[in-house]
Amino acid sequence: MMMNVQVSCGRRPETTDGSIALRNLDAQIYGLEAEVASGYFTAEGRLCLIELLVLRGRTLGRIADYRRAEQLANQFVRETGSAESFLARARMHALFHRFRAALDDLDFAQALSIDQTTAEEERAAIFQGLGRYVEALALRKQAVDRCPTFESLAALAGLYAECGEIATAQQLYVASQSKYRGVSPFPLALLDFQIGQMRVYLGEWKEARHLFQQAVRRLPAYAPAQGHLAEVEAEIGDRENAVARLYPLAMSSDDPDYASQLARILQDLGCIEESQHWCRLAAAMYSSLVVEYPEAFADHAGEFWLGPGANPHKAVELARINFATRKTPRSHALLSRALGANETLRSSIHGTGRQRIESEEPKAIVRP
Repeated sequence: MMMNVQVSCGRRPETTDGSIALRNLDAQIYGLEAEVASGYFTAEGRLCLIELLVLRGRTLGRIADYRRAEQLANQFVRETGSAESFLARARMHALFHRFRAALDDLDFAQALSIDQTTAEEERAAIFQGLGRYVEALALRKQAVDRCPTFESLAALAGLYAECGEIATAQQLYVASQSKYRGVSPFPLALLDFQIGQMRVYLGEWKEARHLFQQAVRRLPAYAPAQGHLAEVEAEIGDRENAVARLYPLAMSSDDPDYASQLARILQDLGCIEESQHWCRLAAAMYSSLVVEYPEAFADHAGEFWLGPGANPHKAVELARINFATRKTPRSHALLSRALGANETLRSSIHGTGRQRIESEEPKAIVRP
């Protein structure tokens, strides 16, 4: 369904150099952390620090930043019980896919004083995470009708992308950029990445590569964009370049996705021993994260065990956790693939067993 949005086909917005923007982000975080250490900390400062930590974690693939943000949000609620504190904790619950808890905290925040517009924006994001697309679309469209800003249009573009509405998502993607008035590269790079993910899901490798390249040009340190660009390069046959792109990510990030991707591509290249090294590392990291944050990492861990981890039984367990958490097309597809792989493995084992038994059965003695 196409929407009535004014589209400008001008040049893409100019933004601050990505490396400088990241250094500025680090400086902001360090400054706010110093306020925490000194004990002088306003509610606005707390909320800002949590948001900045999440932004850096999302950019660099740094789970430690998410943990720190969650710690601060919990502390914020314990110490103040303010509307802002419940809003901050709701966002952290949503980040880790604890969607019911996120909705509960959002209700508390709204009851205390959070305005209706903010509450609806947050609720739309949670509904999208749950796969409740009809409710999410209603709220996102209301936001665009109320005020068609970069943020509201980009959010709606991302939702349509996840729903598989390619033409509408693309139209909104272009329209949102024409509304951008900032100089930070983060929002534009994040939007490029989100639309790129849609193209990957559809198998449109050329279009996905272009979008991820744009995100990386904006923000060279953007780890998820680098990782997905490597995935696309591997798919189109440029495995050596993909491996070179993944090495620094796998070595520096505490997110096992990069080690998992590296293991898979190295296996395809025939580098079995090195592939096994990264596979063992990814397995250990996923196992730990699934215990700590089962809802958030069940999907990626399931993909790992379905791929280089080669354990369909584990993949099924994790895919079921993921599907119980969120009813999205991707969670359904993961569960279907995991069940299919598990059934194939069981049939293979049973078939091998039957063949072995038949070969070991004593043959009838044929007497002359």
